[in-house]
Amino acid sequence: MNIYLVFKRFMDIVLSLLALPIVLVVILVFGIMIKLEDKGPIIYKSKRVGKKGEIFNMFKLRSMYINAPDIRLEDGATYNSESDSRVTRIGKFIRKTSIDELPQVVNVLIGNMSIIGPRPSTPYWLSICSEEEKEILTISPGLTGYNQAYFRNSISDAEKYRNDLIYVMNMSIIFDLKIFLKTIAVVLTRKGVNRNNEIYIKPRDNKF
Repeated sequence: MNIYLVFKRFMDIVLSLLALPIVLVVILVFGIMIKLEDKGPIIYKSKRVGKKGEIFNMFKLRSMYINAPDIRLEDGATYNSESDSRVTRIGKFIRKTSIDELPQVVNVLIGNMSIIGPRPSTPYWLSICSEEEKEILTISPGLTGYNQAYFRNSISDAEKYRNDLIYVMNMSIIFDLKIFLKTIAVVLTRKGVNRNNEIYIKPRDNKF
């Protein structure tokens, strides 16, 4: 397992450095579009839970209007919909294509995240997660993972955490490679982008 984790971190650094020039160009191009649409910040920083429960800032291209309310599904999952009025015009495109997630390549380089791993939860999750689910915190969260590759946003948070545990218990280079290739296919076909269900509005902890 130690050899696997060392190799995993090595590949994180190599792949992130290779992707960084392209990512910076994409951020520049879409950053200009974001700025022109409503003159708000380009980058959205979201507090997330990392390895061993440490809190870090996860970077994303901002896809919502400034001060948009935090809308959640009944199970606490983030609300996603084609008709979400909180999302800007350019935001809808960068969400469908997952371009909004590209700044997290910087998180991978810093060491907050890995390319493959469970997606990081908000700090609130620490107060409601089970002891079994805390096993997820033994590894770094990922830019993409088992859920994103095979289900994206089409399943509940409870199902996502069960799948995250499946990943943690079965981590391997082959498993990571399958997730990586499957993620590319899912992003290209844009499957499972939105999950529509009953919602409620929760006060936001942050601005965007």
